[in-house]
Amino acid sequence: MSAIKVDNVTKVYKLYERPIDRLKETLRPGHKEYHRKFYALNNISFDVEEGQFVGIIGTNGSGKSTILKIITGVLTPTQGEVTVNGRVSALLELGAGFNMEYTGIENIYMNGTMMGYSRQEMDAKLPEILEFADIGDFVYQPCKTYSSGMFVRLAFALAINVDPEILIVDEALAVGDVFFQAKCYKKINEIRESGTTVILVTHDMGTIIKYCDKVVVLNRGKFVDEGDPGKMVDLYKKILAGQFSEEDLEGIGQKTDFADQLLKEAEGTANAGVENSAENKNTKTSSKETLTSSVNSNIAGEVWMDKLSTNAQQLKYGNGAADIIDVGIFDHKNELSNLLLKGRSWTLKIKVRFNEQVKDPIFAFTIKDSKGTEITGTNTMIEGCDTGVAEAGDVVVATFEQKMDLQGKDYLLSLGCTGFVNGEFVVFDRLYDVANLTVISDKNTVGYFDMNSQVTVERG
Repeated sequence: MSAIKVDNVTKVYKLYERPIDRLKETLRPGHKEYHRKFYALNNISFDVEEGQFVGIIGTNGSGKSTILKIITGVLTPTQGEVTVNGRVSALLELGAGFNMEYTGIENIYMNGTMMGYSRQEMDAKLPEILEFADIGDFVYQPCKTYSSGMFVRLAFALAINVDPEILIVDEALAVGDVFFQAKCYKKINEIRESGTTVILVTHDMGTIIKYCDKVVVLNRGKFVDEGDPGKMVDLYKKILAGQFSEEDLEGIGQKTDFADQLLKEAEGTANAGVENSAENKNTKTSSKETLTSSVNSNIAGEVWMDKLSTNAQQLKYGNGAADIIDVGIFDHKNELSNLLLKGRSWTLKIKVRFNEQVKDPIFAFTIKDSKGTEITGTNTMIEGCDTGVAEAGDVVVATFEQKMDLQGKDYLLSLGCTGFVNGEFVVFDRLYDVANLTVISDKNTVGYFDMNSQVTVERG
């Protein structure tokens, strides 16, 4: 039996250039239209069976949050119909379903009433909600005084402790700290095992692979496909890199490397530490051994950045002696991608064209988190790589090969070509935040890096 049935749902917004245009159209019905139509959703259909854990993925603006709001009744579709069989508890964006003037306690009771619970039933649930939220006496203060972290704690605690038959979770969990997120995902796993129907929207592909039974892919308001998480992640990977076309639907599932690897890791969790360490010992090579710089190696006819998700507003500066003309991010299958598997090898290539003669140019990259904190990076000088002399007109490709041990999350990549002229450090060209790196992981440890520990436990 279907818990949720989405049948040919379309959501259209009227966009007006000026506020007065809305009034003109209202006062002159049947005449000139002053708006243009924006299709947030265009003829979307899919089913969610009882007890299924379904993920909805897609790039920003694909309609993920819109379809959740329609399912929960926050929005009304322009066309189509949504049928929901069961009591729904939803955690949408911050503020949805809460009155900012009310205290946390008052919002708990208000939401409980809206879900059909009596005052006495909510009295019984209140201690568990407050214990999970763990925001102390702030629960007696108006919600408008809450930080985003406190707000999401209360909202999630309420959503999961009202015995929902259907739980819907948007990206809101990204607001909480790492400890609260861990507690939330543990609870979600318990809910999943209890048979509750769950719909999850997230950009975390590791979570999608680990929890979901089925995944729905949306793109620019349109339904693309649904099915096995691994196949859908591969499809999303193509969309993210701008390499998706309708013809790609025929070949979906040919490559499920991300899913297969993560599922294998999940199945072998008990021995993961020992196995990973053994693999590391067999395959580990130093950056100095794998980093190369080749002069005049221009790959004709291929622009790597065309197949990657890059930042259109990247910051560029330098004295013009060299220009970084291309960058390639290659996964462990040697395919261009912004999505990388934790624990697997990956390659970065920086292509530079020199406009002047430069002796011993230094090629560098830096990886930062979303807050701008520099996490790691290296360059040819640190690695002891002799880059020689680049003449004007030369195109040089610096290749960095390494293993991805960063935790699963999003990072920013910056590049540089620098050197020393008459003993002075000079920046020839530097690109800040040129592209994103999305690391997919089934096991996140503490901090930024995985120590790849070998763990044994003995009873004595």
